[in-house]
Amino acid sequence: MPKIKISTTLGDIIVRLYDETPLHRDNFLKLAKEGYFDGTLFHRVIKDFMIQGGDPDSKGAPAGKMLGQGGPDYTIPAEFVYPQLFHKRGALSAARLGDEMNPERESSGSQFYIVWGKVYKPQELKQMEKQMAMQQEQTIFNQLVGEHRKEIMEMRRNRDRAGLQALQEELEAETHAKSMEMGKPAFTPEQTEAYTTVGGTPFLDNQYTVFGEVESGLEVVEKIQNCQTDRGDRPKEDIAMQVALID
Repeated sequence: MPKIKISTTLGDIIVRLYDETPLHRDNFLKLAKEGYFDGTLFHRVIKDFMIQGGDPDSKGAPAGKMLGQGGPDYTIPAEFVYPQLFHKRGALSAARLGDEMNPERESSGSQFYIVWGKVYKPQELKQMEKQMAMQQEQTIFNQLVGEHRKEIMEMRRNRDRAGLQALQEELEAETHAKSMEMGKPAFTPEQTEAYTTVGGTPFLDNQYTVFGEVESGLEVVEKIQNCQTDRGDRPKEDIAMQVALID
């Protein structure tokens, strides 16, 4: 697995890129070789959450400039290798636009973040599993409603309340059956172990592509996520990076 060194004023971070996510791996290697990241900033830092960089517009950006929209003119198809690859502390993941504008959850061409997160109690993860199950059912139900949209609109026009009620019950039953077929969402023993000991951001799992992890220099990530930031989450003192491949 290829390794990358991210050098900053606060120290070096060594990141290992996963072979299981070849599109993201190869893109990151390509940009690193081109010097694309050199001089860019960690422009978005949120304590107990993550540090984000990779915006070319951040090079030499004056204080107060809005950052986070820059990148190459392409996106990368999502590569969710879940639950094998997840958002434990130190995970390297791809930033992206939100679901409404980006339903396929394609990744930014260059922006990335390194997870810090927090350590969770087992009961917190159990509660999260319940929320994941509810979210799964809601997603299935919304998809079914979309498939019956014309029928639903026709019933509404005709004020067919009985028909709408019957269809709703039918879709709810179908939702439950499909959800049972998919299985109840649950964290694996590996995830549970990591999230209750090392920490991370489990609520981002299966939402953003994880394509690497910090091999050394986690203390540097900790320093960065602890830095003072402005209202836009940009560090008050610029933290620039140089990114190079390690042979």
